[in-house]
Amino acid sequence: MENFDQNLVIGVDVGGQTSKCGIVDTRGTVIAQTVIRTDNHNTVEPYIAELADALKRLIAEVGAEGKIRGIGVGAPNANYYTGDIENAVNLSWGRSGSLHFAAMLKEAMGGIPVTLTNDANAAAMGEMTYGAARGMKNFIMITLGTGVGSGIVINGEMVYGHDGFAGELGHTTLVRHNGRLCNCGKNGCLEAYCSAIGIARTAREWLDMTDEPSLLRKLDKITAKDIYEAAKEGDALALRLFDYTGTLLGMAFADFIEFSAPEAIVLFGGMAKSKEFLTEPIERSMNANVLPLWRGKVKLVYSALKESDAAILGASALAW
Repeated sequence: MENFDQNLVIGVDVGGQTSKCGIVDTRGTVIAQTVIRTDNHNTVEPYIAELADALKRLIAEVGAEGKIRGIGVGAPNANYYTGDIENAVNLSWGRSGSLHFAAMLKEAMGGIPVTLTNDANAAAMGEMTYGAARGMKNFIMITLGTGVGSGIVINGEMVYGHDGFAGELGHTTLVRHNGRLCNCGKNGCLEAYCSAIGIARTAREWLDMTDEPSLLRKLDKITAKDIYEAAKEGDALALRLFDYTGTLLGMAFADFIEFSAPEAIVLFGGMAKSKEFLTEPIERSMNANVLPLWRGKVKLVYSALKESDAAILGASALAW
């Protein structure tokens, strides 16, 4: 195999269904990768064992034994300070309190250092190291997927707060009266309206309120992808759904700007693929609601990382 230098790291992205793993060099090239199921186990110990086996096979496959300087892991409800995953309800083995994940994986990997953070912070680290935020010292990463995640970078450093969990902007309250119930248990969260699940919920509510013709009306279960495809066909209701969702995001982003004065807001995730329908309403709403001091100054940019590698690169950036 290729002769690698000593500067290799591993990135692991732990998702609810699958975990993506890859070996990354200093240029940000994923030189080998694999995927295992996250949800095959109900307790963390067998998952750690399966993950360690997969990583060891990957290392052997490229002849990188002894050349891995660290492992970075992005996971839901992960605490950078403690290396623990705490009450991660979306992980089949993560619902039982605090799990000493980083320490367990380090032991299973023979002492290779393991750094852990939540998935949105990992995405921000990846974007700052390899992607659209390279060279930026102040930006906010927003991940638009099943939920709305965020990572906040100020003066070149990730904001973790005193307990390691800072940056839950998706759970700031967007609608204060009669807001939707969010999966977190609160009402009116940004995530309940502007995630992939949120826009699909809006679509169903709007369809139930009117007899307006729409390509979405014939679908039993509506997804964000369905709304995107309908918008591309010029469906009026789908186009209004994106305008509404983008307007709400812009309002929230205006508040975020007033908190940390970022150079840019970087969007990533499945919903960000709809940028041709989201960009204009987000920018319009963001600039209409922000103090004149920042109007027109904050860039809205989209991830520059290759989608298939982005999660691995984000996690790997933790290990450098």
